[in-house]
Amino acid sequence: MHVTTRAGLLIIGLAVTLAAFPYFTLAQDKPADTMQLVRDKIRTDKKLFIAEHMQLTELEAKTFWPVYERYQQEMNALNDRMIKLIEDYATNYQTMSDQTAKRLVDESLAIEAARLKLRQAYLPRFRKVLREKQVARYYQLENKVQAAVSYELAAEIPLVK
Repeated sequence: MHVTTRAGLLIIGLAVTLAAFPYFTLAQDKPADTMQLVRDKIRTDKKLFIAEHMQLTELEAKTFWPVYERYQQEMNALNDRMIKLIEDYATNYQTMSDQTAKRLVDESLAIEAARLKLRQAYLPRFRKVLREKQVARYYQLENKVQAAVSYELAAEIPLVK
């Protein structure tokens, strides 16, 4: 993997970890807008990462970025659901009941299914504005970002007691 690719994925992964885990670290009072600043930073870093690796012409960029932005808006809603799920898990971590565990697993799988459904729904839209190899590259980049985020989450979220 290219050095800038690793650095970009590391930055995104670390930012997600910082955004999602205030409950598992020492309690710190932070302004409410700190979470939004972190989310904005993640989104900016991701867009720069995508831009760097897509290598689009000016014409391609003109048609790609509007589709990308709509896709990201919908994906952000799923990411917000995931953050809420993680916060719910953190709140219930010490006193987890079977009923709560079931609810959390069901929601996690529902988010995962919705994520896949969204990726499938946008595939024809990306195909309208990109060549097939570029679509493949974009989906690879999305997979890399998601893998980095998933790795960071897995490393930080403790197992159910």
